[in-house]
Amino acid sequence: MSFEEQQDFARQVADLNKYGQALNRCESVDEVVSLTLEAMSLLFEFSYSTFVEVRDDDLRVIHSTNPNLVQGEPPSDLAWRAREAGETLTEYGPDAGVTADSDVTGALAVPARMGDEVTAVLVTRSQTVEGFGDEYVRPLEILATHAATAISNIRSRERLERAHRDLERRKEMIEMYDRLLRHDLGNDLQIIAGFADAVAGQVDGQTEEYAGKIQNAAESAADLIHRVGDLVSTLETQDNPEPQDLGALLGDTVRNVRANHGSLTVDFEASAFDYQVYGGDLLDSVFTNVMSNAAVHNEGEVHMAVYPDGVGPDEVTVCFADDGKGIADALRDEIFEMGVKGQESSGTGFGLGFVRALTESYGGSVSVAESDAGGAEFRVTLERV
Repeated sequence: MSFEEQQDFARQVADLNKYGQALNRCESVDEVVSLTLEAMSLLFEFSYSTFVEVRDDDLRVIHSTNPNLVQGEPPSDLAWRAREAGETLTEYGPDAGVTADSDVTGALAVPARMGDEVTAVLVTRSQTVEGFGDEYVRPLEILATHAATAISNIRSRERLERAHRDLERRKEMIEMYDRLLRHDLGNDLQIIAGFADAVAGQVDGQTEEYAGKIQNAAESAADLIHRVGDLVSTLETQDNPEPQDLGALLGDTVRNVRANHGSLTVDFEASAFDYQVYGGDLLDSVFTNVMSNAAVHNEGEVHMAVYPDGVGPDEVTVCFADDGKGIADALRDEIFEMGVKGQESSGTGFGLGFVRALTESYGGSVSVAESDAGGAEFRVTLERV
């Protein structure tokens, strides 16, 4: 008799739906664990129930009613195999127990999946059952799906909250540097430039030349402070990260860059970026800056490929690989520092610093390496929703 044909099918479905709604209201993984084990006890009344969390390819027992399983320790082999297989597994006889002298007769392990990701494994053990039919497997699989959804939602909220906290800390630091640069150093440079100008008007020869160099250096530094101040003002007004449609955002950016730089050809498929990522209203500026660099800092025709890489449950990396002259090895570690630029560059050196500041404010990262075509490959990693 199938699960749907059982007399208590309607009651079990109603109970599972109630638990599913309750699980989606949980604020922490601990709450999800507690509620899931409660549901397992209600549904099956089996001897032992265990909740195993999967994080970063590692499995740990979060809670178990089995005295032979310790919280924080690795689970039994059955849980590992269920996670690797990504499907429900059963075990009977002596191998079903955790210890050799166990009186457990059967064990059932169900991976809790969210898409392709296994976020947990639910394991139940019985001292009486001789076989697990649909009346056991199907309800536990439904419960596991509810638990996986709840955990995924909690992890997404945690990532967003971390990004918000990081952004707030960065804004505080930015405000401090802004006050220091604009007020303290800015005023001092104005005084230096003013006195240098006055001295230059009263002397001649080499002394006049020195006074002119002092004045030029002060004015150049003041201009630098002004540029940094503009960047600071932009970052200060940056909105908190929110879910963004990566494919649509990249598509708009590619069209704009193509229109502005006729020497740049771009291979891009929006369907390859069917992901939601966290970002603010300046995320498109990150992509625009990286793509425009390929056209601005290379002579002649430049070809670029934009493609996803390193796609995981928590993040996705957008790669921008071109066939230009690339970036010297010695400069790659410094290229994202504010004001750093190549010897032949006519830019300000703030573009890629701006890219890194914005990307990190969204909880992501950016790096550069040599592309397969010998040019530069910029990799922008963002957190997935």
